[in-house]
Amino acid sequence: MPDFRVTMIIGALKPGVAPTAVLPAAKAAAAELTMVEASDLAIVSGEARITIRFESDDDELAAQIAEHVVSVTSGLAEVIGYRAARRVGPRWVAVRAG
Repeated sequence: MPDFRVTMIIGALKPGVAPTAVLPAAKAAAAELTMVEASDLAIVSGEARITIRFESDDDELAAQIAEHVVSVTSGLAEVIGYRAARRVGPRWVAVRAG
């Protein structure tokens, strides 16, 4: 099964949301729809980035899963941008971006 990921740039948290709640919520959103392989929070160039790796049968379904993860995450924090990608050998090829 192909390997996909969604990477989101996270901005300000919504009022009352703890920083520690965002990554688990994003991971749980993906897990509602598919098998989650990994999740990560990193600071890149001063920006918080959440990455959720997951399985999907095809690009269109992966894009829908990514959009669901972004939707749930945006309820907790500002999602400045996101990118869904499929692993092709050692590279990640964009499926959808927003």
